[in-house]
Amino acid sequence: MGGACVLIVMVLAAPSTLVAAEHPSLAQARALYNAGDYDGAIAAAGVARTEPASADAAALVTGRAHLERFRAGPGDPADLTAARQALSAARIAALLPRDQVDLLVGLGQALFLTNAFGAAAELFDSALARADVLPYRDRMLLLDWWATAIDREAQSLPLERRTAALGRVVSRMEAELAADPGQAAANYWLAVAARGTGDVERAWHAAVAAWVRAPLRPDATTTLRHDVDRFMIAVLIPERARMRPAREQAAALADLRSQWDAVKDQWK
Repeated sequence: MGGACVLIVMVLAAPSTLVAAEHPSLAQARALYNAGDYDGAIAAAGVARTEPASADAAALVTGRAHLERFRAGPGDPADLTAARQALSAARIAALLPRDQVDLLVGLGQALFLTNAFGAAAELFDSALARADVLPYRDRMLLLDWWATAIDREAQSLPLERRTAALGRVVSRMEAELAADPGQAAANYWLAVAARGTGDVERAWHAAVAAWVRAPLRPDATTTLRHDVDRFMIAVLIPERARMRPAREQAAALADLRSQWDAVKDQWK
């Protein structure tokens, strides 16, 4: 979780009923992007951009491929520039609904990678409003990016505004968990955002609940539990211990670690 700093790639896919009608170079560009061959995707998309019918979708693939090449490589600023130019050239009205969401995600990523976290969150929020066209996994990744962007932005805000910003994350994750109790990103971010608002008791309870709920989504159990365990040990337990008088902090730290170990032992 907290994956926007990692930016796991969302698949760029056209609906299966339309694949046959796509320009061959555009279909090739999508396939190469999804395979992680970003140089090849950029080259194939360049050919597809010469055809008016595929130019907008090809610009989208070009932009997203430059973003991923920037992230995977040494961070060449030229890739960010090329990504912005390509994404700006894609007309959203000319794209299929899934590609429209991918465009919003790409614009958000471009902002995120230049540390414009608040603006990135706004773009990711726009994409989430249309996320019913996404596969489950991609929607969960997008939710994670949105929360991470808000969290990064909140770190630079004064306390009152930080609390309000992270309160948005708490509210959204509560709604997500009401609909899908096993949703990994929501389980993780409810605990993290509650702590960010200053409610460490809620954060503790949310983290314990996340550990218990993790098996509801077997495909995400290991990752969620790893992230929750890391959050508890590195962040929340030390923070709760520091809230005690100085002479009691060492004992409190040991006691909290023991309590957490007991939860993990009881709910294996």
